[in-house]
Amino acid sequence: MNLRNTALLILTGMLAVSCNQHTKQEKLAAEPTYDVVFAKGERVTNDNFTGRVWLNNLVNADSVNQNAVGSVTFEPGARTKWHSHPAGQIILALDGVGYYQEEGKEKVIVRKGEVVKCPIDVPHWHGASADSAFVQVAITGRENGETVWLKPVTDEEYNQGPK
Repeated sequence: MNLRNTALLILTGMLAVSCNQHTKQEKLAAEPTYDVVFAKGERVTNDNFTGRVWLNNLVNADSVNQNAVGSVTFEPGARTKWHSHPAGQIILALDGVGYYQEEGKEKVIVRKGEVVKCPIDVPHWHGASADSAFVQVAITGRENGETVWLKPVTDEEYNQGPK
């Protein structure tokens, strides 16, 4: 084999490796990536939720700071019962698409990066949309008492069109 053929063989090999690497990088770039802010936590097993839900308690309320903070992950279709908070609640949407509804109002869609303020003592529910998981951070005041859990959200209520 002469020098020209050897050079062509080496160049062809390098080009094949380069193309293969480029294809792998394109494939990786095309696959979705998720940046998890907080660990998923423990599966919720009480009856205050419909569907599969996980809770990671980030901050427990105490005498110094009376806010409880938790990261909640809802699988598609999962949701809370109707409930209210004697000191209100703030929801920070971290990922996915969710729903929020106050009693007597239309359901609204909540997306990553949006914030919802739940008024004091107003019954409401929140959770994932039917086709997307939803991750939220809930900041709940505890100075006026614990969450008041009410009735389950019916499938009819859940499936009513969002605003």
